Amino acid sequence: MDFDEVVDRRGTNTVKWDSSAEEKMLPMWIADMDFRSPASIQAALANRARHGIFGYTRIPDAFFQAIGEWWERSHGMAVDRDLIVPLAGVLPAITAILRSCMLPGQKVIVQPPVYNRFFEAIQNSGSKVVENNLKYLEEEYTFDFEDLEKKATDSETKVLLLCNPHNPVGRSWNKVELGRLSKICSENGLIVISDEVHSDLVYDAQEHIPFASIAREYEVACFTLGSPGKSFNLSGLQVAYLFCPDKQMKLDVENRLEGANELNVFAVEGLIAAYSHENFQWLSRLKAYLYDNYLFLKHFFNSRLPEVRIARLEATYLVWMDCRQLNKTSHEIQSHLLQAEKLWLVSGELYGGSGEGFLRINIACPRKDLEEGLLRFERGYRSL
Repeated sequence: MDFDEVVDRRGTNTVKWDSSAEEKMLPMWIADMDFRSPASIQAALANRARHGIFGYTRIPDAFFQAIGEWWERSHGMAVDRDLIVPLAGVLPAITAILRSCMLPGQKVIVQPPVYNRFFEAIQNSGSKVVENNLKYLEEEYTFDFEDLEKKATDSETKVLLLCNPHNPVGRSWNKVELGRLSKICSENGLIVISDEVHSDLVYDAQEHIPFASIAREYEVACFTLGSPGKSFNLSGLQVAYLFCPDKQMKLDVENRLEGANELNVFAVEGLIAAYSHENFQWLSRLKAYLYDNYLFLKHFFNSRLPEVRIARLEATYLVWMDCRQLNKTSHEIQSHLLQAEKLWLVSGELYGGSGEGFLRINIACPRKDLEEGLLRFERGYRSL
């Protein structure tokens, strides 16, 4: 696999590249990669396509076995087949979990700046958002445990929605942090929903700690959400899953999914192929390339725009950029880059009020495109 290869994605109805008619647009916003998926996945999908009939699809034991084996090999945690629920998407699952665990109007804690669609899922469930903002110091984010302790005591607060690893700030939460968070949730009877779709994209200096592996020590009820979509660029297949150690809670959620646990034939084949042993090496090479892209970006800013501070990247391929020195809103900066340089990034305020003044950039692209994007950013930044 040559990650330097520039693959033309225009004209394939991709959200990333076909949402703008501007030929010179360079999209570095939505979280998918500009790399082809591993050859083994392409082969599995092509082989299934040759059959030529695509009727209703049952989910075979191999699907559940692949998930269990992947988590045990990758993250050292056994996942019982009977605890897994297939999903056509993470967001419908979050909504279903909230509806099964809460009464309308009760509260969910989120930790901004955080994945913007969390807010949408909470709203769709009829629940209310409580913001426990992360702390930002010296280009790194941490939990604000003191604030969390206060907000967790509210009797109307029932759930904490955790992003692990964290999008958009790039943290891979460690055992100590997750242990303290679990203790607070245990003391206040909070259920935790842990979004771990970026769990395979944690860089070598870190390790992914499944929240469920810590939660059981503190007897915290939790749901884990996973997917091969980010790791292997399969988001368009709409394939994900959840697992929950409490069988009754798992059943309650299944009953509220309203078809969101019915997968298409290519989603099933794609996950089984993605989670095969042969893709560990591909994933290792991918992570090395992505981290080199991050180091390239860091060097660019350190040498040419040191006033833009870059959050330390421990996981994901999404880099969080502190542009507050401009004294402009995130939307103003994002809009200027879009209009003046045809560079499409994500405005930080989408991730909550604490994201104001920041931008998110997707670095999962060939180095040539990354360099072009950074040069456009520099021109746009200086013209502001």
